[in-house]
Amino acid sequence: MFRFELASSLYWLWIIPALIFGYLLYTRVRQRQRKKLGKSQLLDRLIPGAIPQRRHFRMALIIGALLSMILAYANPQWGNKKEKVTARSSDIFIALDISQSMMAEDISPNRLERSKRLGQNLISVLKGNRIGLIYFAGNAYLQMPLSNDYSAAQLFINSANTEQASTQGTAISEAIALSMKAYEEDKPTQRAMIIITDGENHDDDAIAEAARASASGMNVYTIGVGTSEGAFVPFRTSGGEQYKRDESGNLVQSVLNQELINAIAEAGKGKSYLIGEGNSIITDLKKEIDRLEKQEVEQRAFTDYNSYFQYLIGIAIIFLLLYYFLPGYKKVVNA
Repeated sequence: MFRFELASSLYWLWIIPALIFGYLLYTRVRQRQRKKLGKSQLLDRLIPGAIPQRRHFRMALIIGALLSMILAYANPQWGNKKEKVTARSSDIFIALDISQSMMAEDISPNRLERSKRLGQNLISVLKGNRIGLIYFAGNAYLQMPLSNDYSAAQLFINSANTEQASTQGTAISEAIALSMKAYEEDKPTQRAMIIITDGENHDDDAIAEAARASASGMNVYTIGVGTSEGAFVPFRTSGGEQYKRDESGNLVQSVLNQELINAIAEAGKGKSYLIGEGNSIITDLKKEIDRLEKQEVEQRAFTDYNSYFQYLIGIAIIFLLLYYFLPGYKKVVNA
């Protein structure tokens, strides 16, 4: 497995395109100035060593040396010893509501953005467990199967948006049913599902589905997003931002369906929360998940890494030596 030990230092790579741009700009200005002085053939005779190709090659050497040094500082490494390790974990699905009503702004900046932040925090806290993602609106679909790839889970949560929903609605019952299908049938005791939704549409099937999930060994937790006062539902068109209206042309007021949120959690033998409770949600859910019976999961891990920065330093030194000993170096500098 390849990695950079100090990957953050790769941000310095922006210097490379900036240097190339500056050099191209300098070359263009220089050419204009030379044209004012006379013919280029005559100037090349008067200024020995001022060969454009050599100057370009010398610049390429500088860029190559700088690139090698930045990569060397990031310390490229290769894992050369792979071991099988076992860890005790639970299987957790996070189901995120991406329906249009989640764009309501009764909580700042809007329901969906606040839910995404909460989802990312949950993934960070629940590391060590296998995590899967389900998105739902009018339908539910599996965004990411159960996995220990927490970086991918964070990326998926961060990019979630209402345009990913093919139909509108709040199909919580479909999301629960989908999670039950995705679990392994022979491991019924360490399952949990965390549903993040405003519960806007009445979904009586969701309560019955949560009860079935609980009977199969899965705990269902719900997090309500929004307020009882609610807000209008914005959406973007080519003419700008507008608000959702009903068939009569009246503005649609979306409110949190807390009664449904509580009923689903009760049927699923879990707990319900409101997103306004903040960090206490994370803390309490962590305790709840820790209480679940764990299973042993085999994982592969790289336990030893070799560093290869020294080769890049060697390449940088070779580039600098070539730059210094390139014929005509001093003459061009004086010119």
